[in-house]
Amino acid sequence: MKIKSFRYFLLSITFTLLVWSCDQSTTSDPDPEPVVLVSSTLVKEYTKEQLIAALGNQGQTYALFIRGGVKQYKIVYKTKNTDGTEIQASGGIAVPVIANLTESLPLASYQHGTIFSDVDAPSYFNIEGEGTLASLLSTLGYIVAAPDYIGYGTSKALPHTYEHREGLATASLDMLRAAKEFIKKEKIKWNESLYVGGYSEGGYATMALQKKIEEEASSEFNLKASSCGAGAYNKTLSFKTLASVASDGDPTHNASYIWVLLTYDSIYKLNRPMTSYFIEPYATQIQKDKQNARITISFNKILSEAIKKGLADGTDTAVLNGVKDNDIFDWKPKTPTLLSHGDKDTYVPYFNTQTAYDAMIKRGATTVKLNKIAGGDHGSSVQQFLLDTITFFATNK
Repeated sequence: MKIKSFRYFLLSITFTLLVWSCDQSTTSDPDPEPVVLVSSTLVKEYTKEQLIAALGNQGQTYALFIRGGVKQYKIVYKTKNTDGTEIQASGGIAVPVIANLTESLPLASYQHGTIFSDVDAPSYFNIEGEGTLASLLSTLGYIVAAPDYIGYGTSKALPHTYEHREGLATASLDMLRAAKEFIKKEKIKWNESLYVGGYSEGGYATMALQKKIEEEASSEFNLKASSCGAGAYNKTLSFKTLASVASDGDPTHNASYIWVLLTYDSIYKLNRPMTSYFIEPYATQIQKDKQNARITISFNKILSEAIKKGLADGTDTAVLNGVKDNDIFDWKPKTPTLLSHGDKDTYVPYFNTQTAYDAMIKRGATTVKLNKIAGGDHGSSVQQFLLDTITFFATNK
């Protein structure tokens, strides 16, 4: 999600959604020793006027909706990679600087979508990157934590855990733990409420994070609501569909599908040659360029017959077990959850959200809402997702 998508979001929000009434305040306990947080660095501080100017030609579009300035921080924190090794990762934290603000503010965790360039990661706070979106959300009245994920920022030397459930969830949860320590250290007024949201890969990461918080860290966070947009939650059906049904041939979409397959091949130690997955000349191209390969035909046409058969008849158990380990659609959320998706999405098919909703309802979930965006594709649905997310958060205080 780039900054230009956010323009429509801001134009749709009324000021009634910007004011939070809060009845909690931070405690006065002595500052504990940091457990997860390694360091925090102020990257940039903007006044309202400076932020508008930094946005360039689009600044005036945002001017009416920006409540004040923002402080942008990069934090480095401890987490674990998928092999259990302790590493350091990073993320961005945006703190609003609003005149005469007296109330404590909620914390929002923003999980970003797919990015192919490290400099777009939140902690860099580049104007065209994900950190700017976090900053703009912050000016609406949130403390915003935005994990870079493993593979970006401080951990850029490592492979990104693309669409890997545990890798994304662990990095995001530890980012929140570090954010709590940062908030305490900086004496920021937080009302102890948490909201989580994201779109595309960020939607998948958000659902993984939500599930992990509910199952492993419910005592650490007061999770109020979760908004998951257009994520590939049903990995098993997604893989089987991509192998058997013609896709749109978009080169960036294909690059994402390749990336997921390469990630699982590595994490689950399949270590297969590219020719076991792809036909030539694509196998050689992907071996060389990895997820940066840009291929412009239907994805199923570059797959080998062996992998297509193994997925279809269930005989390739090694791949299918790895894929199934990343299914995240069939569980029972406790937190109010909004599932948004455009029903004409050719990148991440709508069935991912529909099957998630159906499975959750079947398990007895009572706080899940399906937000089917009629006629929306992956790009055009971002506007509605953002507006509905902020409304959903505001109604779940």
